[in-house]
Amino acid sequence: MNGYQLDPTILREYDIRGVIDKTLTIDGAYAIGRAFGTMVVENGGRTVCVGYDGRLSSPDLEKAVVDGLTACGLSAIRIGLGPTPMLYFAVNIVPADAGIMISGSHNPPEYNGFKMMLGKAPFYGEDILRLGEIAAAGEYAEGTGDSSEYPVHDKYVARLAADYDGKRPLKVAWDAGNGSAGDAMRDLCARLPGTHILLNEKIDGTFPAHHPDPTVPECLEQLQEAVRSENCDFGLAFDGDGDRIGAVDGQGRILWGDQLMILLASDVLKDIPGATIIADVKASQTLFDEVARMGGEPLMWRTGHSLIKAKMAETKAPLAGEMSGHIFFADKYYGYDDGLYAAVRLLNHVANQSRSLG
Repeated sequence: MNGYQLDPTILREYDIRGVIDKTLTIDGAYAIGRAFGTMVVENGGRTVCVGYDGRLSSPDLEKAVVDGLTACGLSAIRIGLGPTPMLYFAVNIVPADAGIMISGSHNPPEYNGFKMMLGKAPFYGEDILRLGEIAAAGEYAEGTGDSSEYPVHDKYVARLAADYDGKRPLKVAWDAGNGSAGDAMRDLCARLPGTHILLNEKIDGTFPAHHPDPTVPECLEQLQEAVRSENCDFGLAFDGDGDRIGAVDGQGRILWGDQLMILLASDVLKDIPGATIIADVKASQTLFDEVARMGGEPLMWRTGHSLIKAKMAETKAPLAGEMSGHIFFADKYYGYDDGLYAAVRLLNHVANQSRSLG
């Protein structure tokens, strides 16, 4: 069987990412589906959940990946359009043996890519390099698989809302940045008490309002203005594929990842005294000191969502976070990074205090 040489620049440490029709093509997406599917088969798997984000190129890439998976003899479970954490959620609840998300994350519109899970574990590093080698050699599993549609949007939103336990209504501004979290954000807010002001909730792969990256201050200016003009308690923002969160307080001041972690860790440590709380090396010493002061066990770890998830599983830490806004809850949740779920837990924190953020 003929192999396909993937552009080496797209095979990154934690995911696959490239420029459409330049470094990443439809044929490449098919080869990625075949190679990943082969590794799933080798691992004894039979089912793979497939999701995609709101980029203009994503539906075609999704179809090519599904074709690649089914050619390996696998069943592809197509969960549809949504944020990356919805794909992680689907793998957990179906349950499926693997998952692949077509997403360009927070990158400009001309980019796209893939994030993968094998079993419940992240797929990264050596796994991604081996995927490239399998594609180049064309050494694929063979079979006749099938595909089916299994929309999980409603179940995902219901699961997010289930952990809300705020004791007072809040006024909150939300900015999806036209990213793939928009529909879930809208439907989640409809389930929550209080007043919710939605910005850029329409999924649009051209990102007309601003770049979808909540760690870039310029990308938060619209949210800051809404919080100030509407006298909100605080504001929330999400990246292009919804696995990262950004926030501003009631005065519009940016709250960075380590500041959010202090607030969230305080709630976790009330329920699980002495728990390990993980943060990446970019976090401030203040975070580690505060975790220790609150009775937790602070643990500094390497940056990278796959590395953090693996360390959480190893240490059984209930909470981890990165300065980039990846927040991982294993406390009451599944241990992956989910911006909307982190938002619910932050809402709980503020709604159970007598005063608002800032």
